[in-house]
Amino acid sequence: MKASTHENALKQGKSDDSCAGEASSCDEALVRAFRFLGKRWSGVILGTLTNGPLGFAELGRRVEGISDSVLAERLSDLQVTGLIVRDVQPGPPVSVSYALSPAGTALIPAMRELSTWASGNLPCAEPQ
Repeated sequence: MKASTHENALKQGKSDDSCAGEASSCDEALVRAFRFLGKRWSGVILGTLTNGPLGFAELGRRVEGISDSVLAERLSDLQVTGLIVRDVQPGPPVSVSYALSPAGTALIPAMRELSTWASGNLPCAEPQ
């Protein structure tokens, strides 16, 4: 089966203007949200920060399976996007922690709804 132009544009990380004006078939804001949150670990990191600020090492321990390099990259992405804030406390030793920003906190209710939906509608094991 051939992928749609829209699906191909998403795979290539490009915006697809064919959605413009077609709110019922495609919502550009939703496409942008999933393009960003669909990156592996981004949503998990945000969800992990719902209980409060964490340092890099603790965050790495709580997000089981993430490498330090990917964690650093995702934290940078989330910070640039404005969903988390990085707080540096002078030392010695210097202490760095990450916390949800107001925009990140505003996203959490939607993530909880998505989690509830996934629990009731998606299988626990990924298809092989």
